Amino acid sequence: MDIVEISGWQLSLAAGLVVVLALCAWLARLGISRSLLIAAVRTVVQLFLIGLVLELLFSVGTLLWVSVMALVMLLLAGREVMARQQRRFSGGWAYCIGTASMFVSSFTIAIITLLVLVGPEPWYRPQYAIPLLGMLLGNTMTGVALSLDRLTETAWQQRAQIENRLMLGQSWKQALGPIRREAMRAGMIPSINAMAAAGIISLPGMMTGQILAGTTPALAVKYQILIMLIIAVGSGFGAMLAVLAGSWRLFDQRQRLRVDRLMQRGR
Repeated sequence: MDIVEISGWQLSLAAGLVVVLALCAWLARLGISRSLLIAAVRTVVQLFLIGLVLELLFSVGTLLWVSVMALVMLLLAGREVMARQQRRFSGGWAYCIGTASMFVSSFTIAIITLLVLVGPEPWYRPQYAIPLLGMLLGNTMTGVALSLDRLTETAWQQRAQIENRLMLGQSWKQALGPIRREAMRAGMIPSINAMAAAGIISLPGMMTGQILAGTTPALAVKYQILIMLIIAVGSGFGAMLAVLAGSWRLFDQRQRLRVDRLMQRGR
């Protein structure tokens, strides 16, 4: 099957359509034109740069450089988690909780998938390891960010009710129980919605990319099913770990609510 190449002028035409959209948004006074253009420029620059890095990484293919790449991805994802929280933990805890949660969930699921489910030789082969970890981190990042944001914001808004429950004799886990469950649910909903809509309402991005690149639809479907299932697992465990760690941080050793550990609006 022949692969249709995309030339520079075709990419330029697509970029021109984004400029038209930004102009329409500016005329409608939506206030998002600048953000849209900056995001588009970042997308182009970042993807071209990562393309060069991946070509170099694929040519080397050692475990050391794959590990370095994975670490950089994790650290950048941790920063994004922190930036997306409206009211985050102070003292670097927002970064540490988000990064640690993603590390435990995403890296564990990625290694299990590479060793057991996919089984490339060697198991850290960059062609499989980096895209797989990237998809896991990207989706887990969203789940962790949503969970922590819901946890901290709701705890701040309902701090009086939480303290009343504590005074009535409830433990900190009981007093924060409904908020913790809602925060975990918020982090898992995107993955659940994506799985529910896959194949009926939308064709997932990985499957579409593989088909466009010449892979048979049957093989693309198998990979997409695998990816969506492990993304759901990674996002779910990541959200749970983040909420558990964040809940622990909200209280001191005497089970007192410490909202002073939360910063004011982070964005």
